[in-house]
Amino acid sequence: MAQQDRAIRTRRLILEAAAAVFDDLGYDRATIAEVLERAGVTKGALYFHFASKEQLALAVLREHVVDIAVEPQKIKLQEFVDSGQVLAYRLRSDPIQRGAARLAVEQGSNHLDRKQSMISWTHFVEALFAKARGQGEILESVNIRDAAELFVGAFAGLQMMSNAISNQADLSHRLTVFFQHTLPSIAAPAVLGRLILDSERGAKLDAALRGKALAEEVSD
Repeated sequence: MAQQDRAIRTRRLILEAAAAVFDDLGYDRATIAEVLERAGVTKGALYFHFASKEQLALAVLREHVVDIAVEPQKIKLQEFVDSGQVLAYRLRSDPIQRGAARLAVEQGSNHLDRKQSMISWTHFVEALFAKARGQGEILESVNIRDAAELFVGAFAGLQMMSNAISNQADLSHRLTVFFQHTLPSIAAPAVLGRLILDSERGAKLDAALRGKALAEEVSD
């Protein structure tokens, strides 16, 4: 079990180092040598987990979605809002989120299949919207697939604008403004008034999630 735990930690260390390199240099300029230097692991350890730079990048893109797992909420639209605000907060400094964000929207190289990240996020949002629709939170006139694609695409644009202007520092505020303008077009009025759209919510939720994860790690 201890050996398995070490392998999991090593894999995560490599992923975070690779994500930081992708964030700083982009996919084409990133090298395995730079990842090895930042991770402080041997070449053998890296290749045990990832056979190539492409596999590393794809793993970072997959982790991008897996990492955003907020506490379930009775109001599923609140869960959707919370997921967005946690992501917006983590894009300030979390290496996985920052690296994946650059990989997902970066122009240039055709060697990496970036569409999977957008597809995964769309499925994630659509699933939440489907649950919300089942609870009467979303207007019947709304096509939830189209709405999910709209929100994912718009978030990518907000992220790029925020990165250019403030290095993501104002992304939580931009996302809150976006929610204020768009959620009334999909949410049932009775639910809309109950949603918490606080720009500081992402930071609070992130702290709670990390505290819970640390407590579970210690108890194990």
